[in-house]
Amino acid sequence: MSSSGSQFTLSGAGLLEAAAMLLVFVGVLFAGSILLTGRRVEGSILEGKSITYKLNGLALFLLTAAIGLIAQIFGWFSLSALYTHFVELFVVANVFAFVFSGWLCWRGVLTRGGPGGILRGYFFGVELNPSLLGVDLKFFSYRPSLIGLALFNASFAVVQYEAYGELTLAMTLYQIFTFLYVLNYFQFEDGMIHTWDIVSERFGWMLVWGDYVLVPFFYCLPGWWLVHATEPLSAVAAALIVLLFVFGFWLFRGANQQKHRFKSDPGATIWGRPPQTLDGRLLVSGFWGVGRHLNYTGEICVYLSFALTTGFASWVPYVLPAWLASLLWHRSRRDDRRCRAKYGELWERYTQRVRYSMLPFIY
Repeated sequence: MSSSGSQFTLSGAGLLEAAAMLLVFVGVLFAGSILLTGRRVEGSILEGKSITYKLNGLALFLLTAAIGLIAQIFGWFSLSALYTHFVELFVVANVFAFVFSGWLCWRGVLTRGGPGGILRGYFFGVELNPSLLGVDLKFFSYRPSLIGLALFNASFAVVQYEAYGELTLAMTLYQIFTFLYVLNYFQFEDGMIHTWDIVSERFGWMLVWGDYVLVPFFYCLPGWWLVHATEPLSAVAAALIVLLFVFGFWLFRGANQQKHRFKSDPGATIWGRPPQTLDGRLLVSGFWGVGRHLNYTGEICVYLSFALTTGFASWVPYVLPAWLASLLWHRSRRDDRRCRAKYGELWERYTQRVRYSMLPFIY
């Protein structure tokens, strides 16, 4: 039986309940971002000022996971509600994203005027780093995004266990993979403050919708499909999927960590050796001496491993890695254009030194 047989409802009462769930969830995470202690890190100089970020996302994620587990065990709240209210939560999250984006545009226009018109300001954002009560809203929004994704994934496991009395091997692997993926993000949350989204993108509908709708509702497609997919996964297939996940995770996290370590300390060793650079500015050691965007390749492998846990009964779970591959390919080309404009002749030398972008010897 496939997940296509699942029944989802949409009702006025359900929408109100979903709205309450969403607002409480976001509100509690926002309050936790203020109240929980965390290491403070100075970010890049943006629009003439430095922003300080409090890194307590890991504590917030683990606390949320612990509360969810305890509530599930003692029957205070069942995560299966996230599954049964999936469509209603999707509708409410869209409304929230549109309203939140409107508020961001309104306050941005009041303080600095819209860049090229209200519509453009609404879509792309007006302010680079809007804040509320000392919390950077763009940086904060990754928390409900990824913690929401983790809770949806957990709800799929709860529903399968309640329906069949056990978890399949495929669901078990999927839960391990996705939990490690989110956990790892919050372990290295400091690396996020130097990404293109944080440093250069203004905070408007494009990023808001991505955080509050796209990631939590679309990135969980394989898990949604696995709920009623009870066909056994062979041991050989499971082993190969684990190897793909480990390889992708090593490539994705390893490349990002090397870049972050080099930016923080240009003398830090890469694979046990002093780093090789071009004019001390561009790293050509480790992964960055093999390909210009191998971190993207690793992330695609990770998401492909998520989809492969579902087998090949449907193409639906594979929409996620296919879409991500096209997105990251397009982003790699944007990155190349941006770096060529920023570094000029040095970037030409880099592309001659590191010829391949995402697939060594191919592309």
